[in-house]
Amino acid sequence: MCGRFVSTATPAQLADFFGATVDTDPLGPSYNVAPTNDVYAIVEADGVPTVRSFQWGLVPIWAKDAKVGSKMINARAETLAEKPSFKSLFKSRRLIVPMDGFYEWQAIAGHKTKQPMFIHRCDGAPLAVAGLWTAWKDKQAGPDAPWLHTCTVITASANALMAPIHDRMPAILEREQWSEWLDGDEHDLAALGALLAPAPAGVLEAYPVSTAVNAVRNKGAELIEQVPPTEADQPSS
Repeated sequence: MCGRFVSTATPAQLADFFGATVDTDPLGPSYNVAPTNDVYAIVEADGVPTVRSFQWGLVPIWAKDAKVGSKMINARAETLAEKPSFKSLFKSRRLIVPMDGFYEWQAIAGHKTKQPMFIHRCDGAPLAVAGLWTAWKDKQAGPDAPWLHTCTVITASANALMAPIHDRMPAILEREQWSEWLDGDEHDLAALGALLAPAPAGVLEAYPVSTAVNAVRNKGAELIEQVPPTEADQPSS
């Protein structure tokens, strides 16, 4: 699962990194992005990679209420081609969610509270996490209601680094995989599914951070400062 992450790059910085254009207003940096927050994503628009904003938490076109999005922040890579909510999106509505890194919570023997861990690339580059998107309109609000664009983050089984922390992790794409994943004309689900493997060894590193990250109101850079593992027993701010 991926339930919180860090996003500090500007749209211009993301466009430069991903070779994309920009079609969004700045959201501002956040060291504690949470479900239902707006997030940046790279999506193909008229054949061009483009930085846009989406609400995190997929709201399917058939949903009666946007609140369902808070329960659809992740999609399992192994079942994308089977789940009605994801199958058609897997074929044609794919995106990349850039992250500085993400948080996961590890159970520690002898401690009541789980230890939050920050996981990021060893080389400091943004994570390019595979995701899906869709657009939803509130039918109760009438024909002039605006479209709500939402997304979900795809998860894969844990690699050796993540396994002691959690059994799932975001599906991270390498640079040579970006164009295939974003290509709206690519409909080979087997080939696309093969891209959603656990990250190779040596790509990521993880370290403990303060339980202050547990509170979504906390958004500052201090959240990714490394702390002793016993920090889990300390009260959050």
